[in-house]
Amino acid sequence: MQHRNTACTNFNDSGACVTQCPQPFVYNPTTFQLEHSPRAKYTYGAFCVKKCPHNFVVDHNSCVRACPSNKMEVEENRIKMCIPCTDICPKACDGIGTASLQAAQTVDSNNIDKFVNCTKINGNLVFLITGIKGDVYHNIEALDPEKLSVFRTVREITGFLNIQSWPDNMTDLSVFSNLVTIGGRALYSGISLLVLKQQGISSLQLQSLREISAGNVHIAENSQLCYYNTVNWTRLFRAANQKVLVRNNRSPQDCSRDPHEQRPACVQAQGCWESWTRPVPFCRYFSVEAEDLCGYLQCYEG
Repeated sequence: MQHRNTACTNFNDSGACVTQCPQPFVYNPTTFQLEHSPRAKYTYGAFCVKKCPHNFVVDHNSCVRACPSNKMEVEENRIKMCIPCTDICPKACDGIGTASLQAAQTVDSNNIDKFVNCTKINGNLVFLITGIKGDVYHNIEALDPEKLSVFRTVREITGFLNIQSWPDNMTDLSVFSNLVTIGGRALYSGISLLVLKQQGISSLQLQSLREISAGNVHIAENSQLCYYNTVNWTRLFRAANQKVLVRNNRSPQDCSRDPHEQRPACVQAQGCWESWTRPVPFCRYFSVEAEDLCGYLQCYEG
């Protein structure tokens, strides 16, 4: 064994060179179980330490600068540690016009990769024609529609969602199908959800949306859009002064003539985000009791 004042090949444990630091668990052959070891130490660089520096995170028995991609950081008893994620690991990302994207005006081909694996957007998401179609003046290429799938992991937008341009071959907003909350901490002319003049969108497909915390909803001039009229938007609101402006979209009468759009029970009772899919997570005039055999939420009067 090498001792103090000698460079260790692996780790230095209080002057003694060891192949690994004392592990946090030891096997008890009597109980056939792993038990916490009072001798446990953490790997910190080339040293074994009793506790990690306060600005580092504990990952098993190591002191790390950041948790790996399959774990998230939590704090227990004033100790920061990495624990495995049960689902998608939470990841907060800057929104358009915020921090690292302060100069950006829209989601585009230059910044779309910054949203990979994001579950929370601190700020806003904005989609303008210069981002979707490209901006020759600023040497920005058109956005590959497939790349918009990065937003499927997003569950919260703290600011607003502004859609004034969308790919021609995408007929819905299903990339936001896991979006739960629009916070409205920042607003666009008083609006937290804007879908404007998108002639290719036929359904919203925001079926996970539970809350619009502040700001108004403005959905207008979308000539093919259906189901907007079946959603009880006020149930999503958290403030009495929030308003809904929905106008000049496809008429409910035209929508009802389309054989793919005819689900009277859904449309009249509880509202849908699209045809043949999970409807709004609450009923418009009824209460949710169970799922029926088709996998849709079923409504019961009451």
